[in-house]
Amino acid sequence: MKLTLSWLKDHLETDASLAEIVERLTSIGLEVEHVDDRSSLKPFVIAKVLTAVQHPDADRLRVLTVDIGDGKAPVQVVCGAPNARAGLIGAFAAPGTYIPGIDVTLAVGKIRGVESHGMMCSERELELSEEHDGIIDLPADAPVGTSYAAYAHLDDPVIEINLTPNRPDATSVYGIARDLAASGLGRLVGGAIIMPHAGDGMCPVKVKIEASELCPGFALRLVRSVKNGPSPKWLQQRLIAIGLRPISALVDITNYVTFDRGRPLHVFDANKVAGNLTVRRACDGEKVLALDGREYTLTPDMCVIADEDGVESIAGIMGGEHSGCDENTTDVLIESALWDPITTARTGRTLGIISDARYRFERGVDPEFMVPGVELATKLVLDFCGGTPTETEVVGYAGHVEKIVSFPLSEVKRLTGIEVPRDGSLAILSRLGFKPEDVGDVINVAVPSWRPDVDGKADLVEEVMRIHGIDNIAPQPLGAHDAVNAKILTTLQIRTRAAKRALAVRGMMEAVTWSFIPAKHAELFGGGETALKLANPIAADMSDMRPSLLPGLIAAAQRNADKGIGDVALFEVSGTYEGDAADQQRRVAAGVRRGTAKLEGSGRHWAGNAGPVGVFDAKADAIAALEACGAPVERLQIEAGGPAWYHPGRSGTIKLGPKVILGTFGEFHPKTLEELDVSGPLCGFEVFVDAVPEPKAKPTRTKPKLGLSAFQAVKRDFAFVVDKAVEAGTLTRAALAADRKLITNVSVFDVFEGASLGAAKKSIAIEVSIQPIEKTLTDEDFEALAKRIVENVHKQTGGVLRA
Repeated sequence: MKLTLSWLKDHLETDASLAEIVERLTSIGLEVEHVDDRSSLKPFVIAKVLTAVQHPDADRLRVLTVDIGDGKAPVQVVCGAPNARAGLIGAFAAPGTYIPGIDVTLAVGKIRGVESHGMMCSERELELSEEHDGIIDLPADAPVGTSYAAYAHLDDPVIEINLTPNRPDATSVYGIARDLAASGLGRLVGGAIIMPHAGDGMCPVKVKIEASELCPGFALRLVRSVKNGPSPKWLQQRLIAIGLRPISALVDITNYVTFDRGRPLHVFDANKVAGNLTVRRACDGEKVLALDGREYTLTPDMCVIADEDGVESIAGIMGGEHSGCDENTTDVLIESALWDPITTARTGRTLGIISDARYRFERGVDPEFMVPGVELATKLVLDFCGGTPTETEVVGYAGHVEKIVSFPLSEVKRLTGIEVPRDGSLAILSRLGFKPEDVGDVINVAVPSWRPDVDGKADLVEEVMRIHGIDNIAPQPLGAHDAVNAKILTTLQIRTRAAKRALAVRGMMEAVTWSFIPAKHAELFGGGETALKLANPIAADMSDMRPSLLPGLIAAAQRNADKGIGDVALFEVSGTYEGDAADQQRRVAAGVRRGTAKLEGSGRHWAGNAGPVGVFDAKADAIAALEACGAPVERLQIEAGGPAWYHPGRSGTIKLGPKVILGTFGEFHPKTLEELDVSGPLCGFEVFVDAVPEPKAKPTRTKPKLGLSAFQAVKRDFAFVVDKAVEAGTLTRAALAADRKLITNVSVFDVFEGASLGAAKKSIAIEVSIQPIEKTLTDEDFEALAKRIVENVHKQTGGVLRA
């Protein structure tokens, strides 16, 4: 939102300086983003070149005699501009003036032996543009001796405010002035609208509203016999200052009222409108040529204003070219309507139109200013263009129903910590246009029509707080913690950070992917339920909440591959969704590896090329993430196979006991990759961070000393013949259970299958690490331990010692 200081003072009677106004705007929640203050141009005056002769010692320089007005004697200036000539009127800078474009303060000097007492300036030297081929050339009637900044209207600072979406009332200069006045920085003025005379007869053009849910009110007035020429200079200068292009008096009036009062209007050339107007939904495929020169195809979700020949305006967004006003317009229809904010926003996004009208209608305009908006525009039309107005036709508007909010005054202290007196809170609300009832500690407050954003008591607290001043909040020291090392983060937060660190250490890069994925991808990874479909997706291919992190990571890996980075390892720790209830959101750590992105290195190398990623890379990543989250890794069980999106023979499920599933891993099924339109090799994993059980609470005790056995550790190898269906993990756990005090580790070092073993058999060779603690073991001790190992393996797996 842009406005000039003089424009603001049309509605705010104040002696405050620009700096004070800017500071107050930010303090009351209207953040000033930029101020374009050309105060540095005040020393520049309009001057006239009397004579221009060739420099005696330079071909490209001229010696000018310059009249700087105000009864002063002409001065001599040396100038190199190609357009310097006698009779030229331009901008002059006297010695001592700072030139912003070249960062120089002028002084009297000699140029090639000739004294120069100032400078005739170009636009670039005044930072007005990049033009520097010649000095500024003003019209012959420019007043010599007066301020150039004042003449060019560069002495009126432009303030740009970064509005938040919940402040539709501040999309107008008047609304901003109202807030400043409420804060005590002046008095609000200029709000009354006085028509020179009443309308002459009824408006001959009638309006019919067929889509009342999209248009709750419509006002129309005809003004006959207007002369549509250029708008007044002051109006053009204000529009130019805020970045708008003056077009004609009628169009400029609508733009002026839009910014001055936050009331978008539209003007139709009445002679181009066929019959009466109808507010309706657009027909599917209906087209309109808009004022921006582009043709738009409409849908039934959009609202339009149409006459008997077709669409004349896209409601609340932009008018049509056919009925636009030009220099030949003699009869004009002034339209002021109310449009549904959601429909306006949706239509604007669909058509890709950003306009000042849409900006205001999608946030909500003041319904009570619909008719006064027509009155104000009519007054300006009569002032600038003449003409005779009819009476205003108002259709569909049933009047504004005041919103009543119950407001406990104690909420101000509770929510903000500010102690605002009761009278002070009531006075602030009243100055802002609210109507509080001064009865009891819980009062009813009527919300003004221009504040659709105020819905509850917290909103009223915000109004009181921002006007009273957040700088009045007394600083408070931070309280001391109850314990020095008290736990601050939750268990889930600690696990999330630990999992991220563990996966990053393994050479994976963190990715942040969308929580929304295409319906096809959701169904592929176990989702697609109706409860997880978005009511208003931001894009057609982002329609479902993700049931898994893997689709997004796989897509990200493929995007990297498409850009030439085929070996990539990505991970993400975030939420997935099994339903729309709060307890159906999971915290998951997932990752994918593509190409040759293995832990030990990727790509080609003189010592040997890395192989493609596979199931065991994904398994190692999953175990590392679970270990970082505190899962008891030594008790984890790995079952072959996983969800349908994995390869059935190259995937696994990680369990803790028979029921608790902690994760899955594996290479992806070729059909999954085909459905996702990605190429492999690809493997991945998902572990459920929130499924890791909390460690059992243990009494606080002194940490035991590290105990190292004085006896030599021993390793023994065993090879067992078992059925092919027996898992290696089952065998190693059986061997470890033979004596948990002596056996410290069991690992598989060989698996063999062959005809010599028999059908459906395989050999699994294990290495058993034995650590004596109390004494050196004898041969008899080792024989007894080996016997227990063989018996335990046979009992739990049916395996026999390989001969």
